[in-house]
Amino acid sequence: RMQNSRSKPCSCPSLKLREVASMYFTMVAAFLVILVVALQGSAPRESDFPYKVPLDPQGLLELSWNVSYPEQAVHFQLLIRQLQFGLLFGMSDRGEFENADLAVLWSDGHNSYFGDAWSDAKGQLHMDSQQDYQLLGARRAPEGLYLLFRRAFSTCDPKDYLIEDGTVHLIYGILEKPVSSLQAINISALHGGLQRVQLLKPNISIPELPSDMKTMEITAPDVVIPSQETTYWCYVAELPAGFPKHHIIMYEPVVTAGNEALVHHMEVFQCAAEFDSFPHYNGPCDSKMKPDRLNYCRHVLAAWAMGAQAFYYPEEAGLAFGGPGSSRYLRLEIHYHNPLVFKGRRDSSGIRLYYTATLRPYDAGIMELGLVYTPVMAIPPGEDNFILTGYCTDKCTQLALPAAGIRIFASQLHTHLAGRKVVTVLSRDGRERQVVNADGHYSPHFQEIRMLKEVVAVFPGDELITTCTYNTEDRSRATVGGFGILEEMCVNYVHYYPQTQLELCKSAVDPGYLRRYFNLVNRFNDEEICMCPQVSVPEQFYSIPWNTFNRDVLKSLYSFAPISVHCNKSSAVRFPGEWEKQPLPSITERLPEPVPRCPPASGPQPAAPEPLNLGQLRRD
Repeated sequence: RMQNSRSKPCSCPSLKLREVASMYFTMVAAFLVILVVALQGSAPRESDFPYKVPLDPQGLLELSWNVSYPEQAVHFQLLIRQLQFGLLFGMSDRGEFENADLAVLWSDGHNSYFGDAWSDAKGQLHMDSQQDYQLLGARRAPEGLYLLFRRAFSTCDPKDYLIEDGTVHLIYGILEKPVSSLQAINISALHGGLQRVQLLKPNISIPELPSDMKTMEITAPDVVIPSQETTYWCYVAELPAGFPKHHIIMYEPVVTAGNEALVHHMEVFQCAAEFDSFPHYNGPCDSKMKPDRLNYCRHVLAAWAMGAQAFYYPEEAGLAFGGPGSSRYLRLEIHYHNPLVFKGRRDSSGIRLYYTATLRPYDAGIMELGLVYTPVMAIPPGEDNFILTGYCTDKCTQLALPAAGIRIFASQLHTHLAGRKVVTVLSRDGRERQVVNADGHYSPHFQEIRMLKEVVAVFPGDELITTCTYNTEDRSRATVGGFGILEEMCVNYVHYYPQTQLELCKSAVDPGYLRRYFNLVNRFNDEEICMCPQVSVPEQFYSIPWNTFNRDVLKSLYSFAPISVHCNKSSAVRFPGEWEKQPLPSITERLPEPVPRCPPASGPQPAAPEPLNLGQLRRD
């Protein structure tokens, strides 16, 4: 069932027809739907498609969608504001036009067609033998053409993209000339691009909000967006003097009208309480004028990325801010993505916090899982699939978590530019129990705090294992762990309640074992490499000749060597205990790989495009 079941004046067939059609979608049903849609005139209601994102930087293509978990399908509504001779829309592993799964609308100048297609490794288009993008309707409106279509999460068609939790790379291409056939479309000549979204939003019921709720907007002060492709803008805001402790219970984006395609993501950080004041800076985050003290504003209060909606805390918990021991200073960071290099565009976007003075039973906390920021964890160059794992061990959770455990309700995954996949798994007694959060198509350019589909309970003695997969095929030297953008991270910021003293539960390989690795490399190498203790770890990694032997031994080292565990309180002090040379947690039972669910066969569907009567496609 679609998420809004009220009767609609437009766009889609009645609910019953849609339910029937979605299960056994024959060509006859599709034709009936198109007929129904063609006879109705007003624009589809926004509430039927709660999620919305602009596909292109000019905002000419606008995608709305909803998710039906009972049907295991996504319903798409694509608004094309200035239709020319058609369009490609689809999904691919990382936003490439090769090996992509596509829905295509095209015109030969007289007739219009819609079909499910795929592109091969050379970018050549082919009509799919199994038509899984199911057209629900096409209709003109004053603002443009609406296309409605449906796609099951999993189709069991080897040419189709499997829609999973996590990031999806959507691609689009605009046809500016008529084409004689689908095969005649030249992908490389298209005006196109990509947009990243989380398609499968969690179906979470919205908690009741208190009557004394107030709002506060942390927004940029009428900034002129720089005329360059990428800008990170920093602005320091200040809470009122004597602002007492409150709970943030919800937040949402505030995006200046007209800038929806330029505001890529935004975060609000709280500054460190040990400083009495922070300079009121307003400018690019990478400017030499930015005060160094702003580097101490790193405690995340809110994070939003394009396509995300409002974020709600569970009704038992809120994120504390204000009051003693809490800084009055906040840093807003906005990532502007301006590939068309618009000049003079003004912006006052930001985040609206909803907060209450009536404190909820629990303070929410944020804990860092994964790898310590250290160069001892490194990725050789030229790797397409290199794996590093960070451990939050049973010893740490046993010591730091309350007997009743904690509840994780949201998660933000984080790597730098080489990150491709991130997953955190909960393990208990050596057996993997539950995936906390996973993103198999992770992009460092799309990071948001995601509410989890189900709350994860973590008890003392549990292990939280975070694994990151990296690609360094475009690099000529080793990539080491660290804070620099060309260094790497592997982090999962988990949001949980009740807050504990444990702020960071991470690991890295034991440095003594890494020294043994460097000695081994030196012994087996023809040319003498300086692996002397006085040379830094990054320099030693940079000087390694990356033959198969040196790569394999490093992988092996990371899979068996003892670890140094950081089981830290908020003051960056470790909990008391022995944390060096700890054994790697042993996993005796893995979670089974999820098996895609194939939709019921809907009768023979010929590999032929569906004709559409859109009149003359080009509007001059």
